[in-house]
Order: sequence, then structure tokens, then C-alpha cells
Amino acid sequence: MTNKIRPARLPASKALVIACLALLSSSASFAQTSTPSYPATARVEQTDNYHGTTVADPYRWLEDDNSAQTKDWVKAQNQVTDAYLAAMPQRLPVRKLYTELYNFEKFGVPFKEGGRYFWTRNNGLQQQSVLYTAKSLKDQPSIALDPNTLSQDGTVALSGYAPSPNGKLLAYGSSKAGSDWQTWKVRDLATGRDLPDAIEWVKFSSATWTPDGKGFFYSRYDAPAEGAALTGANYFQKLFYHRLGTPQSADVLVAANPQEKEWGFNSSVTDDGKLLVINVWKGGSKNGLMVLPLVKGGFAGGEPKAISLAFDAAYEAVGVNGQQLIVKTNKDAPRGRLVAIDLQGTGKEAWKTLVAEGPDAMTGASAVGGRLLLSYLRDASTLVRRHGLDGKPQGEVQLPGVGTASGFGGRVQDRETFFSYTSLTTPSSIYRYDVASNKLSLFKRPQTAFDAEQYETRREFVTSKDGTRFPIFIAHKKGLKLDGTNPTLLYGYGGFNASMTPGYGITSAAWMKMGGVYVLASIRGGGEYGAAWHEAGTKLKKQNVFDDFIAAGEWLVAQKYTQPAKLAINGGSNGGLLVGAVVNQRPELFGAAVPAVGVMDMLRFHKFTIGWAWVPDYGSSENPEEFKALLAYSPLHTIKSGVKYPAIMVTTGDHDDRVVPAHSFKYTAALQAADTGPAPKLIRIETQAGHGAGKPTSKIIEERADMLAFFAHTFNMPLP
Repeated sequence: MTNKIRPARLPASKALVIACLALLSSSASFAQTSTPSYPATARVEQTDNYHGTTVADPYRWLEDDNSAQTKDWVKAQNQVTDAYLAAMPQRLPVRKLYTELYNFEKFGVPFKEGGRYFWTRNNGLQQQSVLYTAKSLKDQPSIALDPNTLSQDGTVALSGYAPSPNGKLLAYGSSKAGSDWQTWKVRDLATGRDLPDAIEWVKFSSATWTPDGKGFFYSRYDAPAEGAALTGANYFQKLFYHRLGTPQSADVLVAANPQEKEWGFNSSVTDDGKLLVINVWKGGSKNGLMVLPLVKGGFAGGEPKAISLAFDAAYEAVGVNGQQLIVKTNKDAPRGRLVAIDLQGTGKEAWKTLVAEGPDAMTGASAVGGRLLLSYLRDASTLVRRHGLDGKPQGEVQLPGVGTASGFGGRVQDRETFFSYTSLTTPSSIYRYDVASNKLSLFKRPQTAFDAEQYETRREFVTSKDGTRFPIFIAHKKGLKLDGTNPTLLYGYGGFNASMTPGYGITSAAWMKMGGVYVLASIRGGGEYGAAWHEAGTKLKKQNVFDDFIAAGEWLVAQKYTQPAKLAINGGSNGGLLVGAVVNQRPELFGAAVPAVGVMDMLRFHKFTIGWAWVPDYGSSENPEEFKALLAYSPLHTIKSGVKYPAIMVTTGDHDDRVVPAHSFKYTAALQAADTGPAPKLIRIETQAGHGAGKPTSKIIEERADMLAFFAHTFNMPLP
């Protein structure tokens, strides 16, 4: 979920795997059929009155993740889960398989700055990807920054980076243990040493250099008073300018609004170096837009000018063409359009449509090579169209196939751009696109242990409860028999305008090699079909999201891909909420579920860290009508005691400061206390881990392999 979402054991050797399997084989049937003995969880007499409705919250004490009692609870729960997972004969073989599939080169999309190219690369099992640079694509690249050197255990991640305009300096952010909090520093790329500059209390921000290279813009929060909590309205974001060589205390305030504490700021500089563009966000998919003139490529102060602060639509600056600011927006166009705004004009007369709304959802736009490159989704797969700066169409970019393409960044004067392409069975390859000739060339293609020729993928359409049609993507080994016996893993998200499009992942690849069917559902709440599609899965309409996901599961059973006893579901963050909600609503439809870092307490989510920013999607329990809708599906509050539930393993991180672990803690405690049948109800809590971003490779492998092994064990699948 966004705000708009490693020291570890290496896989055992083959000999050790065989030995462990021999030792564990006798306990396999016991582990599969027995109900774990869960730790006792204390209950407190806590109730809240919501608009005349009394709601009990007996596990409120678990919200304090720093208390000794909560830490003891975490330790006890992990002991139970560790014992259960260790007894599964599938665990080590699945981890070995996952490691083999994970071990391949992974490349980020290159970009150019200061006459140099920059891109990330991971050699396969490095804890963190390394940032490389080169003057030419044919040159041997050198390391610009290796985040693996920032900590001994790989838990410090590179959260963002921005080379200076001359390519000699690198502003970079780092975060610890998966936290959203970042520290920004500046590195001299020639010497590899950091300058004295240090920026603290940064969250949800990158760095934007002024064209003169003398400093950069960034957003941060005030340092809290000793003992004060950084939650809700107690703090708000401000946009600052930092001049190199000066202390952070001397940074200049550029934009803030104490009267609107929910406002946050991101920034960019136009290609001509004349304007700072400020994106103003406050949760949800609607935002404001402001501009501030720069003087001779530098910051000279001044008040930003509002382009729009109505927060009535999404606005994204694409580039400039003379005195016109080109903006992608869904204002009066739910599927998106491109407009040119005369910065010297006023009112609606200053706005001119460059590219009108069409039948497909516009998801991205860039100005490169004197042209506009517009990305669209058609039934959740990517199309890219070319237009002149005047908006006139110039045909399409011929992509490698039906899948997901992303990238296409650069400046209007650049001749080239880069993008990645992937599908459910195709790992991400990186392509260079020559804009003038409209030709692609391959830059990097990884070699993997996954043989895509043995698998097939298709797009099907499912009809939801209210008649809405949506796509799902299905991938599996060729020659699959539709006899209802195939173990199937269904994944979904359904929120925050995030589009679920087909892309290669180690989890899906490993599951398919294990003989399973992998399914991705592009349900409402996302951005697959534009703003209306997103809004149809928000607030009082959130139930549509759950209905869609349930319909996908029913379709898979009806088409004999699988049966309820062999249908697993997974989702993370907002997707964890999805899994928790649908299990409560239709427990008999699923055989196993893993809700990851989920939002489970829908009555109190807005009281923790950045949770207030999710109100535009969810609504708030402080609103009487929205409270009723939230209570009706909140996973914590709708567990059905006396009903047989599938096997469930909740996952979270004890340092998650986005979806705080209290959501998963309280949900698990309630689940274990209810009478939901003999299937296990476990929680796997990563220590020194956050929401997921920047997680070390070894932790990713362990966590996701454990999930697949949990499914395989529940479904009694053969060892991989």
C-alpha cells in the first residue's frame, strides 16, 4: 500500500534436505491434521461507542508493539509457527526451489543524467540491488552505490536516489528494517565518499536537484518532541530546499500548510529548468498541483502558484512546451486525457485538450525525443501510443507481446528512452527505444532456471455479483487437465488505484513449477479501467472488491481448474484486508489463505502512522454511514465463530510503520480465540522487518517460500 503500498539461513544443501525429510516424514500427517496449541492471549475490558453502537476491542493492548507483554506475545506466537513450519516436509525443498528460481540477474530500467547512464543490478542473491553507472551502454559499468555496504545484515535499503545534473554527485536515501523513515545523504561519485550533508525525518519523498546543482528539494516532517508520538494530526509534511554544504537547520521552507495538515509534497523540475512543479497529495488518488519559477536554474524563493488545489481529480505534470504546461489528468475524463495549460492565462480558457479521453485507461505519460509517449491499459495489458507535442497521433510502440511495460522516462530533448517488459511467464527484460526511428533494441535479458516454454498463460473474463465483467490472468504448465484437482493460488489487491497487470514473479514461477495454477485478478478498486473503476471499489462500494474476488474463486471452481479444498488466496497490505474479508464472508470457498501485512481493524486504521491518508479509499468510522460499511467487512470484527475456516497464516513485520503490526496481531488473536475448526490459524512475524519495501533477499526467500510450503502442505502436494 502506498500513501496515495537480512541475516538469514541460507537454503540447506541437498544432502541436508534429504536428511531432514527423512526425519520429518513420520510427523507429516500429524502436522497436517493437528490443531496447534496457541499461546493464551489476554483480553481486556475495552469497548468503544460508535454512533450509538458499542464495539468491544479486547486486544487493544496489542497495539503497543513496544511493550514487554506484546514482545512476549510475539515470541510465543513465533515459536508455535516455527514449530509448525519446521514439521512440514515441503518446507526445505520449496525453499531450495525458490532460491534456485530467485538466483538470476535482475536489472532496473536505465536513465540518463549528467551525460551518464544509471541502472540497478542484482547478481541473483545479493541482499540489496546495487546502483551502477557508465558513460556509454557499451562501457563496463562502475558501482555508484552498493547498499549492501551500508549494513552487515542487509537490512539497510536504498530508498531513493537522484544524481546531480552534472552526474558527479548522488543524493540517496536509506531506510532501516523496512521503515518508511529515510535518511538522505550526498555521495561524491568520483571518490565514493559522502559529503557532510545529512537530511533526517524524511518520509514519502525523493530529492529533486535544481539545474545549477547547488542543492535539492525534499519533503520531511518536524523532529518530534521527546516522547511525542508521530501520528495523525500531530505532524505534517513540509517541502524544503537544501543547499549543499549547509546544515539541515538552514534549509529553506518552500511549501507547507499548517491549516491542511494532511497535505504532502513531491516535486520535479521541468526539462527547460525554469519551473519547479509541486505535486500536493493528501491521501487517495486526487491531488493538487503548483508551480514555482526558478531563477537561472536555481532556487531564489517565492510563493508557489496554484494550477489546481481543488483535489477534484488526479493531475500529473508531463512536460512543458513553450509557455504551456502539459498535464495528464482525469478531470472530466475518468479514463484520462492530456491537457496543455497556458501558464500566462487564467480560468478554464487557459486549458486546452491535447489528447482526448479514449476507450482505454491512460496510466502514464512522458515527453521524450520531441514526442509524447502515452501508456494505456486495455483489459489490464499495456499499450503505448506516440503523439506529437501538439497532441497529434503518430502510431503505436510495438511491444514484445501482451503483458506489462513500464518506464519510458527521460527528457524531451533525449533521443532514447528505456522500459521493462514482462508477463506472467516472462521475466522482466529491459529494452532501449529509439524515439525518432520508433525501433526497439534489447538492453538486458535475464537468464533464469524457469523454462517459459513449458508454461502457458491466458486472459479470461469473470462476471461479478452485480454483472460487472473483469479480467483474470491464468498461468500453468502446458497440458493442464481441467478436472477440478489442481492446487490453485489466486492473488488480488483491489484498491488505491493500483492496477494489477501480468508480470513475472518468483512466487508464481515456483508455484507453477510445483504443479500449481497461478491466477491474478484485476478487480475493482484498482486503476485498470480508470477513475470510475477505482471509485467503484472505495468507501460505501468497497464490498464490490470482495464480490469480484469471490466471483473469481467461484469461476475457477466452476471451470474445473480447482475445488475449494485446493484453492489458496494471497494478498498484501490492502490485499491482506481483501483476503481477511473474503475468508470471513466465504470461508467454505477456500482451502488456505495468507493475508500479508493486512489492514485488519477498519475502525481504527486511521489512528496509526499514515493510516489517515487511506480515508479517501476506505472512509472513516467517524462518519456514521461509513462506520456501518466498515464494520460490515472489517476482518477483525467479522470472524465467524462456529464456522469451519480454511488454514490461515498471517504474516507481518514487527517494524512495519505503514500498516502497523497491531492489525495482524489483533486479528490473529481473535481468530485463534474463535471456534473456526481444526485448520491452523498461525501468524508469522518477521523481526527487524517492515512493510516490505527494501526487504533483504534472504528474508524474501524465507517468507515467500514458507507461504508456498504452507499451501503445499495444506493441499498435500508432492514435494518439488
